Amino acid sequence: MSKNVHVVPHNGKWATRTEGNSRVTKNFDRQADAAKAGREQAINNGAELLIHGRNGQIREKNSYGNDPEDVKG
Repeated sequence: MSKNVHVVPHNGKWATRTEGNSRVTKNFDRQADAAKAGREQAINNGAELLIHGRNGQIREKNSYGNDPEDVKG
């Protein structure tokens, strides 16, 4: 199972963090830059990208892997 990628506020900047890791993957000055890097990582991993706002709440979610809501029957 692929680990989701989170874009989170971190020490006054923005960072990407892979789910399950306590450390961030990389820091960015702008949320847009972190989201771009996170999106590329999620696509490569076939995972979900979760973008958090400054308050920590998820504000956007995109799936680049097996999306259970995208099953056609």
